[in-house]
Amino acid sequence: MDHQEQVEAILSTGKFGDLIEFAYPIGYSHWGVYDGDGYVFHFAVADEKQLMSNIRTYLQKIFPVCGDLLLGETRIRRVPLGEVNVPNGAHISISNNRHAFTPSEPEHMRLRCDALLDRDFQYKLFSLNCEHFATFVRYGKAVCNQIPAKPKNKECEEATATFNTIVGTKEKETPQDQSYESSDFFNLNRW
Repeated sequence: MDHQEQVEAILSTGKFGDLIEFAYPIGYSHWGVYDGDGYVFHFAVADEKQLMSNIRTYLQKIFPVCGDLLLGETRIRRVPLGEVNVPNGAHISISNNRHAFTPSEPEHMRLRCDALLDRDFQYKLFSLNCEHFATFVRYGKAVCNQIPAKPKNKECEEATATFNTIVGTKEKETPQDQSYESSDFFNLNRW
């Protein structure tokens, strides 16, 4: 199946919260979370200065099998699935069976996606990467099963804590039960 056929297969069967795996020909994968509407949340290149952009462009020409090289700052972005920069030969699929956890309720996944969207993070291959993000959204635990010599399905507590700090702050910012109309103010007995 070519790239467009793989994207179309996900578009026709994918559901919100599905883990999307972009398996690269060199043996590792980029991960994202499907939004259910043709878009995916994933670690992407952050806004960067010209020097870093030039370095990244140069390295991607030398190593064309890597897609976007995540160096330094990354940003959680929501982009059309077909626009995620992957190298030729990458296999794109729904991979909900690669981790031994029960998915969270959709409303919890949505809260995590919304809270983390457009946030910048310092990329750390072993402790804060794209698979940590995707599994945190789906399961509430940051896990990376593709690090050699690391136990599989073991939570990375550092990444979970980093993401939870932001999600917890977002939960506190969200006004609770403020759907009443102003004319109801005196009937609420809150004053």
